[in-house]
Amino acid sequence: MAKLKVGIIGCGGIANQKHFPALSQFKDMCVMVAFCDVVVERAEKAAKEYGTEDAKVYTDYHELLKDESIDIVHVLTPNVMHSPITVAAFEAGKHVMCEKPMAHNTEAAEKMMEAWRKSGKKFTIAYQNRFQPEVQALYKACQQEELGDIYFAKAHAVRRRGVPTWGVFPDKSQQGGGPLIDIGTHALDLTLWMMDNYKPLSVTGSVFHKLGNLPESTEGNEFGPWDPETFEVEDSAFGYIKMENGATIFLESSWALNVLEARESATTLCGTKAGAQIDAGMGFKSRELVYNSSRNGMLVEERKSASGNVAYFEGDSNDPGVLEAKQWLEAVKSDKEPLVKPEQAFVVTKILDAVYQSAEIGKEVVFNK
Repeated sequence: MAKLKVGIIGCGGIANQKHFPALSQFKDMCVMVAFCDVVVERAEKAAKEYGTEDAKVYTDYHELLKDESIDIVHVLTPNVMHSPITVAAFEAGKHVMCEKPMAHNTEAAEKMMEAWRKSGKKFTIAYQNRFQPEVQALYKACQQEELGDIYFAKAHAVRRRGVPTWGVFPDKSQQGGGPLIDIGTHALDLTLWMMDNYKPLSVTGSVFHKLGNLPESTEGNEFGPWDPETFEVEDSAFGYIKMENGATIFLESSWALNVLEARESATTLCGTKAGAQIDAGMGFKSRELVYNSSRNGMLVEERKSASGNVAYFEGDSNDPGVLEAKQWLEAVKSDKEPLVKPEQAFVVTKILDAVYQSAEIGKEVVFNK
């Protein structure tokens, strides 16, 4: 079978950290033939390092999408451009992988879903943390109902000082929000996936702009001091989510919060048979899965650790980004469903948007059944 031809739209940080190295692992399945970025030098550099000899370079994604030979498009741009590019890609007959989150709000995500359904093409969102070994192990346990009925959960995306100081992360006009939409989206995706529950009833949210504009708060930031003058998004946000079946989720997210325990891409699950939690983030040396239950009249804990604490590509075939790329390419080639289904990612965006809405109007947001 012919190799899949991939076009890349957005050649910035996430493209270079994850997608380019990961796709390069599968030269037997795909080739990168086109690169687009508003900064032409970034596209040219990517084409030279990762593209075919005749790879094309664009600054206008519409021109890239005119190439009928391209099978797949990866949308790796700031959040507000996810929707228009994805919609245009589906209209051009391409399969689409879009970086998380699906979109910066529900309205934009709905347009993506409509275009996808009309297209008949494959669609997925890049939630690579589902491929972490401890996440896979916990998911299997949940599928086998080892925790029983999971009725309460926490989705953790908290950094003590981990404000990204590159790209457009603090720019609300391009990102749509801050830590909630950036890292909170990963934690919520994992939690909903474990619970296999995508029917939210209501959301109450709190959004804070407390530390982002304080110069003294930039001290000790993991990525160096940020510019308080250009910090436009929230520095922390929290959501209380009630599901239709009565289950409840507490979502916490921050780039900067005066808290000792920094947990990210992590979840806590409380079931009728047992509980479990994933400990991960800047406050932990490695990712760990912990089960808690009772046995022979005593409370017990069981700890499982995977080797390493890989955030992005480091050359290992078991890296989450590599595994994500592999299953995505195989889904397209074999006409199978990708692991991250569009319907699931849509609910994540819907809930995140409701947290922002609730905080703005000062009351609970209730969804129509």
